Amino acid sequence: MTALLAIEGLAVSYGRISALRGVSLQVDSGEIVAIVGPNGAGKSTLLSCIAGLVRPAAGVIRFRGDAIAGQPLERTVRRGIALVPEGRHVFAGLTVLENLRLGATIRTDRARVASEIDAYMDLFPILADRRHAPAGTLSGGEQQMLVIARGLLSNPALLMLDEPSLGLAPRITDQVYDLIESVRARGVTVLLVEQNADRALRSADRTYVLNTGAVRLSGASGDLRGRPDFEAAYFGLDLVGGQA
Repeated sequence: MTALLAIEGLAVSYGRISALRGVSLQVDSGEIVAIVGPNGAGKSTLLSCIAGLVRPAAGVIRFRGDAIAGQPLERTVRRGIALVPEGRHVFAGLTVLENLRLGATIRTDRARVASEIDAYMDLFPILADRRHAPAGTLSGGEQQMLVIARGLLSNPALLMLDEPSLGLAPRITDQVYDLIESVRARGVTVLLVEQNADRALRSADRTYVLNTGAVRLSGASGDLRGRPDFEAAYFGLDLVGGQA
């Protein structure tokens, strides 16, 4: 079976700094896959490469078997990939409903879009309650729900989430991850990056540990939680406490 997303030998440099160094991974249809690692590990750069915001120096990115590395963001979205970036990035002066409509900009099936907006209002009831409120007045958790719903309105096969729990209280983080599970149940594959490794491991089917731009460890999430070398891989240490 062909992976939905397959990456081989991906490299990215910013000047003399190597952000990604030979990263390879795959995501199969129907999975939740997590990429965990500390600040500066290269997680956001990886998602930006897949989305078309950053051009890699080397490597291959295939989506549904087609090479997509270096293609523009709009073409990536039309292929069925949506990125929800770190920091929630709502259009603060626009209403919740207007923000949602922006997620469907590439689509022409307006009646179906309207129906899907109603469905996401049902899935995220707080958005229905605040549909005419400026998005900037929502709480952090509510804004995260809004940007996830907005990303889904592009009708993606793959939804990529950058730090979905960043800055959220534990209770709200749990709600966001419940919503991620709901997204997968609706047939959307999810690739997420997190610093909160424990929370990601509890939800993801498989996890990749990224540090200093390279994959240090990968496997089924349940197996990684019990691995004695997980913490060393996450923090970039060898088993005797030195730098990897």
